[in-house]
Formats: sequence, structure tokens, C-alpha cells
Amino acid sequence: METFAFAPAYELPSWPFTPPPELGGTKTVRHPIVIVGAGPSGLTLACDLAQRGVRAVLLDEDDTVGVRGASSRGICYAQKSLEIFERLGIYERMAAKGITWSFGRTFSGEQEVYNFNLQANSVSRQPPFINLQQFYVEWFLVERILELGLTDVRWKNRVASVEQLHDGVRIEVETPAGRYTIEADRLIDATGANSPIRAQLGIDAHSSRSTDRWCISDVRFKKPLPTERWTWVDAPFNEGRGVWQHLMADGVWRIDYQMPEDCDTSYISKPEVAGARLREQLGPGVEFEFVWIGPYGYRDHLLDSFRRGNVFFIGDAAHVVSPFGARGGNSGIQDAANLGWKLALVAQGQASDALLDSYDAERQPAAQENLRVTSRSARFLAPRSPAEHTLRRAVVSLAARHPFARALVNTGRMSVANDYPPAPQLPEGGRSVQNLPLRWADGSETTLMQLLADGTQCIGLWLAPTRTEATAAMESTASLPLRLLAIGGDSGLPTLQVDDRVTNHLGLRDAGSLVLVRPDAYRAATLTNATSAAIADALRTALPRNTNS
Repeated sequence: METFAFAPAYELPSWPFTPPPELGGTKTVRHPIVIVGAGPSGLTLACDLAQRGVRAVLLDEDDTVGVRGASSRGICYAQKSLEIFERLGIYERMAAKGITWSFGRTFSGEQEVYNFNLQANSVSRQPPFINLQQFYVEWFLVERILELGLTDVRWKNRVASVEQLHDGVRIEVETPAGRYTIEADRLIDATGANSPIRAQLGIDAHSSRSTDRWCISDVRFKKPLPTERWTWVDAPFNEGRGVWQHLMADGVWRIDYQMPEDCDTSYISKPEVAGARLREQLGPGVEFEFVWIGPYGYRDHLLDSFRRGNVFFIGDAAHVVSPFGARGGNSGIQDAANLGWKLALVAQGQASDALLDSYDAERQPAAQENLRVTSRSARFLAPRSPAEHTLRRAVVSLAARHPFARALVNTGRMSVANDYPPAPQLPEGGRSVQNLPLRWADGSETTLMQLLADGTQCIGLWLAPTRTEATAAMESTASLPLRLLAIGGDSGLPTLQVDDRVTNHLGLRDAGSLVLVRPDAYRAATLTNATSAAIADALRTALPRNTNS
């Protein structure tokens, strides 16, 4: 029997357990914000708050990142997430370590059905995607959090119970040195799909489990493959089932093989069985070593609300979707970016608690959309009836010859920044603004994310205002979290010079028009005639304030 080489396991970092100050205390300490779970969404939120100068306590039951044994988890980080990571200060590390890509090919059998280039319509400084093993992203976030120095990161601290209070949450925590109790004004649950906090609060996640089965092979090849995303709808080397092929960091390829629904998961994960699949795909002479092999089946769930009193749910604790299109982990990262600036403004007394309600109003519909999109992908890849099989064969056949049919081939609609529906804080609805490359009047370069990294405020990008208009607006918004910037003109405001692609992306057409960009780089309002009163009203709508502020 052929034996297969395995690459050495990754050396994951670990951090020491430090007994928290509350151990052995008689008085229960109250913290403004406690985050539970040091996965991508919890770490993003902690880093986001620290970047804004807001302290938080982060509890995690482990003392490392990722999953011990280097199992393959999230790998594809979408442009919106990469933009968030630029603002948080880890993007350059991700870009240096990961694999940047925008081009993908889709095959049916031996025939290329179509290809796509996600870079075509982008104006962002970030690429459409970077592939990077999830534990690296978590690792970079932890190091950035520790560098910022405002987060009390507590490893080996497991939440044993939570209790809702009228003005906060009581949390009992287990550690290697004993138990302690703390309170929080607000608790953020980032504990993942099997959230014990959600279970303790009796919240129904409306979970459903798919019968679709897959097996991942993380592999290094002696001869490199093309750095592109290749997808087979019905691969001839996998008995007519789907296959994904992605390159990650360290020269590791992740190849996902769709398996029979009734497969023996232990059998399909054996090295000799996984090796036979690789040889069937790439030829008998291919030289490789395994990094990791593992089966998975996926499920989905969606909470009715992402807020329960003073507890907020982010990432997989709030929603789980099938993995097609990288809409799971990216959505959790974007949950954190949506909630972070709102918690910061409320904690700093610049907005009322009503702003926190907008987290659920925006991210719950986003999760609904991701669930709809990924469920359609799952049905395309695993048809449930003869009629669905016939429809898929027809679509794939037409796509090779007709452009209109290519949009119907659904191997996973790639993750995008979700639009938000109209709401009290977003009368026009919200759309993400890409990380625009910008240039100051003196020629020095900046980006939208660099502007948003400085404090917690909205940015008003104003097309050629007059000096009188700018002075009046500065006076009327002096007490509000707003930074006004001019695009061209001689207003006396800090001034940017941009090209037509930027103004078109912002929707700015005529002199005097203004776009109000929130701290999470979502468009809050577009004003065609930006008077000082209109700007102040738009800002007060986007950021509801306490009546005494």
C-alpha cells in the first residue's frame, strides 16, 4: 500500500493564562463591554474598539488561535473585510502572507464554461480576495490588539453562565485558578455556531442540517498549479460531483471534493483514498504531501434578532450559512465592523442606545440575503430532483456558448458588502463605499480607510463647496462627530483631488453635493444641495443622540 507524506503541523502561538483581578474578590466588578470568543468576529470587534480608544474585556476558553492540528477553516477574505483590516492595521501583513486573486474559472467536465475577473469594476485599494488560512488572520488580530493595549485579553477563561439584568449582564467565568463573577453593560457573544450563551438564554437558532457531504484536502505540490480559483460543477475525476481548488499561504492548496450523501466520512478521509482522488484529478505522477484531510457537512441557522436585551450576537453565534461564496466568515467580520463604531459612540456619550438597535436592523437582513444566496448555490451543486438535475445540465450547456446563461451557473456567488434596507437611521438605505484611493491637494496620498481610522466620526465628502457654505457647516456641526472634507474648490476645508471614477462611485454629480460616510464606510446620506442645516440634520438622523446631549 502506498504511504503518503504529511507536512509538519503548524506551530500555533499560545498566550499565558493570567489570573484575573476579580478572582477571590468580594465585590462584583462592572465592565462596559465584554466580548466572549476569540474567533474572527470577536477579535475584529475587540480590535475595532481598541482602534477607537474603547476598552473591552475579551474572554476565550483556549490559549491559542485556529484549531489545533491545523484543520482547514475559513480561507477567502473578501474586499470589504480586507478594507476593514486596513483600517485596523493588519492588511499589509495579510497581503504579504496570503494569495491575492481576482480571476476564476468554472468547468463542466473537461470544458471551461466561463471565467470571471472580479477586479473589473473595483475602485478599491484592496483586491477582490485574499486567500489565507484563518488562524493567520486571528494571529495577526491578536498581536494588533496587544499592540494597541486597551483590551483585557483573558485566555483560559470559559463563560459558565450568563444572566440578564435590567441594566446589564452578569457573567460567571471558570478559569484554571477558580471561578469569578463580573458584570457588563453589554455582552457580545462571538462564541460560534454552537454558542453556549445562546443556549442558556433559550434562543432558537432555527437550525437545519444539509445532507451534502464534502472532503477537504490541504496539499502541497512539488509542481505549482495556476494561482486562480478553479471550480468544477461536475468534475469527471470526482464521479461527476463538484470540486473547488484554491491556493492559500505557505504553498498549500485547499481542494474541496463533493462526496456522496451516504458516504462513510472516516473512509473518505483516509490518506490513501484522498490520494487516489488527487491522482485521478492531476495524473498518476503528481508529487504532493498532505497538510490536512477532513470531511465536513454544513448546516445553516439564523436568529430572529441579533440583540436580546444587553446581549448582542455576532458571527456564527448569530448566523451560519453554507460555505459557497465565502459569505460566512466575511459576514461575521462585517458584523463586528457594523457594531464596533456604534458601541464606541454610545460608550463615549455621542449617541443614544437607539443606535445599537440599528445593528440588528442592518445585519439581520444582510444575513437573510446571504442565507438565500448560499441556499441557492447549495441546490445548484446538489440538485434534489430529476427536474433540478435537468435544469442544471441545460444551464451548464448553454453557458459555454451564450453569455446570458453564465450568470445562471451558480457555484457560489462570491461575498460582497451587503446593502442595508431603509431604516430610521438610514432613510435612503445604505451601500458600502469602497476604500477609495485619494490624494490631498498637495499631492500626498491617503485612502478612505486611513481617514476613517482616525477617531470615530462620519466623513462628509463635499464637492466644491463655497467658503461661505463650508464656514456655516463647520459652525453648525462643531459638537457632532463629523469631519468635513472638500473635493476640489476653494472652501478653506481640507481638500482632496480625485478623478471621475471616485466621484462616480460616490454619486457626486454637481458642485455643492455631499455624501455622508459612516465610520463603517457605509453611505448614510447623499445631499444634492448640502446646506449647513441639511448636513446637521442628516448627521443627527444617522447618529441618534441622547436628549440631554
